[in-house]
Amino acid sequence: MTRFQEAPSPSPDEEKGGGAYVLPGTEQFLLQAEGRQQPYRIMAAAPLQEPPPQGYPVMYVLDANALFGTVVEAMRVQSRRPEKTGVHPAVIVGIGYPHNEPFDPSRFYDFTMPTSLEVLSALPVRRPGQEVPPTGGADQFRSFMEHRLKPRIEQDYPIDRSRQSVIGHSLGGLFVLQTLLTQPHTFQTYIAGSPSIHWNKAMIAEQMKQLSARLPLISSRLNLLITVGELERDHPSRMCDNARELYDRLALLSFKGLNTGFHEFEGEGHVTVLPGMVSRGLRFALGGPSS
Repeated sequence: MTRFQEAPSPSPDEEKGGGAYVLPGTEQFLLQAEGRQQPYRIMAAAPLQEPPPQGYPVMYVLDANALFGTVVEAMRVQSRRPEKTGVHPAVIVGIGYPHNEPFDPSRFYDFTMPTSLEVLSALPVRRPGQEVPPTGGADQFRSFMEHRLKPRIEQDYPIDRSRQSVIGHSLGGLFVLQTLLTQPHTFQTYIAGSPSIHWNKAMIAEQMKQLSARLPLISSRLNLLITVGELERDHPSRMCDNARELYDRLALLSFKGLNTGFHEFEGEGHVTVLPGMVSRGLRFALGGPSS
């Protein structure tokens, strides 16, 4: 009878390599927002490659506790051969919360515009008896990104301000859309995964009219990618239908300087779609020459 041998004791060199695994080239720090009790946990990753003369492109990642590692590793692996993958090296900046859970209840406030109780009570995703969370902090969160976070990142890393992107999923995708519709100059590329358009469709429809008037005033061409998972079509919020309808309307603004893409991931649901959204979003935001 074959017997399993006891594993040999680790050598001193092996013991030195133990402990928690850290993503290469990353750092994290806390950054306080004005009027907010809890600071944000900021995670940042720099490419190992030398920056181009004008600096690295930068991608800002919402819900970083859940998504930062996925985005960083996808960028790090794919940017090794940009001529094959279409993904060039970039600084990845995650905006998360000071704990290790993937999501924080504060996201309901941070990612949403002011919304009436009448609209909130009609949302199809609420569970019976579930309290309506605080909402309406999107403008404050956007101001934090623009006036506190971006200057800090540009102080620490060589950043090409003409190649800034933001990626968010679900409520984060809603925030991405709201930023494009209300402050289109904030980024050049917007990636909205499974956006919670049902949160306030009437407001979004009105804001699209405003975007149409603003686009000719933006000096650079803007890019928007909307993604969903095929299995989200069965969600009571009509996630897939809403995303497709919004894409169809925004695609009409191409002649005004908005390049809009849409992708539905076969066989994926609201959570399983995340890796596909990240990979597709990186290629959409970081394709093309970086120098």
